[in-house]
Amino acid sequence: MAVDKEEKSVIIEQYRLSPNDVGSPEVQAALLTKRIEDVASHMESSPKDHHSRRGLVSMVAKRRKLLNYIKRVNPNTYPELIQKLGLRR
Repeated sequence: MAVDKEEKSVIIEQYRLSPNDVGSPEVQAALLTKRIEDVASHMESSPKDHHSRRGLVSMVAKRRKLLNYIKRVNPNTYPELIQKLGLRR
């Protein structure tokens, strides 16, 4: 369920703010979104996997906190990031 190196580097390349950026909140939110998509697809095929469900809920909460931080600190980039990630808010 982990994101492999090639996918991770593509996501980092797409969402980074500077050439050496690998850990900004935007990049972290994008990587979490990819992991959430992977775990959500696993949950469709394994509905009784409660351990993965707990991890999924935890990741969604962490992403929400990151997005709230981005919205508070840099509100100009927030709508663009939400649109790029494909989230409804």
